[in-house]
Amino acid sequence: MSKILIRGAKVLGGEPQDVLIDGETIAEVGAGLSAEGAEVVEADGKVLLPGLVDLHTHLREPGREDSETVLTGTRAAASGGYTAVFAMANTFPVADTAGVVEQVWRLGREHGYCDVQPIGAVTVGLEGRKLAELGAMHESAAGVTVFSDDGKCVDDAVIMRRALEYVKAFGGVVAQHAQEPRLTEGAQMNEGVVSAELGLGGWPAVAEESIIARDVLLAEHVGSRVHICHLSTAGSVEIVRWAKSRGIDVTAEVTPHHLLLTDEMVRTYNPVYKVNPPLRTERDVHALREALADGTIDIVATDHAPHPHEDKDCEWAAAAMGMVGLETALSVVQATMVDTGLLDWAGVADRMSLTPARIGRATGHGRPVSAGEPANLTLVDTAYRGQVDPAGFASRSRNTPYEGRELPGRVTHTWLRGKATLVDGKLT
Repeated sequence: MSKILIRGAKVLGGEPQDVLIDGETIAEVGAGLSAEGAEVVEADGKVLLPGLVDLHTHLREPGREDSETVLTGTRAAASGGYTAVFAMANTFPVADTAGVVEQVWRLGREHGYCDVQPIGAVTVGLEGRKLAELGAMHESAAGVTVFSDDGKCVDDAVIMRRALEYVKAFGGVVAQHAQEPRLTEGAQMNEGVVSAELGLGGWPAVAEESIIARDVLLAEHVGSRVHICHLSTAGSVEIVRWAKSRGIDVTAEVTPHHLLLTDEMVRTYNPVYKVNPPLRTERDVHALREALADGTIDIVATDHAPHPHEDKDCEWAAAAMGMVGLETALSVVQATMVDTGLLDWAGVADRMSLTPARIGRATGHGRPVSAGEPANLTLVDTAYRGQVDPAGFASRSRNTPYEGRELPGRVTHTWLRGKATLVDGKLT
């Protein structure tokens, strides 16, 4: 196995050190390291992080390969510094059986740009009526531990309770897309001043907050784990904060776009800003940033949602919801959290690697950058500034809200178990 010497990297943003990779493992971390025959990577003060882990990715395969495939999605992940992604279940067919989750898992293993951990559906066909094969998916080769009907809410309280009870037996977690469907019928954007002025159907904050309140109480009653997907409102933050103060086993994620963008963007009527949950207000954005900083929100997850050009190049009402995010997530987090002083790089490592790996039971990921640990690593040029150009994306889709926007930071190298998947910003 080859040796790689990363020279002069700021591990988690600290003082420059050398990191020696031997095969699949970090062999040594320290100053002035050397290794005969090792490939040398001059880090020149770039920040070295554990490989990023995304708990919320849409890879679209099987069924919507026109949007994304496991290959193109994992190439996008490697470009963004990720070494593991959790693939959502809303594929065609739905990932609600052991056979489908194993198919996705094996595709990830074959392509090798990052580890792919399938998320199983909570209900058959995402229809919310009958529990899917949760136990069979967990016992399959894919070893599913996270279950979600993301894209749809498990709005039936009895079904949600049963799911929480079922996954408790093997330490799984239900990841809820919090959206009360009756309160969001015909909704097009956040309900507020902007929706009123534009005449677009409003998506009230309470539609999210009411489901979160219900589900944290159910999790407390059952004694199980619940995870809140793409939390987006200040009120949701307060509910999660209250639940944690009671000792309820709840975790929550925020997307990069909800940390940066507001519903004011919708004034352009550009469908690239149409997303579920919708972009919220400036007040919500600041509440989300503060909650991520203080740990109320546990992680950043991309909700990478690729769509073909024709699904976004249309009038607002007809456009699909979602944005790609794997290749820009770390830059947005640097802009909103690090450059603003809310988080240091150790905090970023916690929110984007260590904690998502722990929530999803991603063995071998989210580990410290120290001797004896798996060599899942990403090197970031934090001094870089540049405009986002989706033409250079590895993702099959280009529906980014950041086109032409200047963002800081650039991932230059990614290693998966000691094997380079990205070198000098280019996929291997």
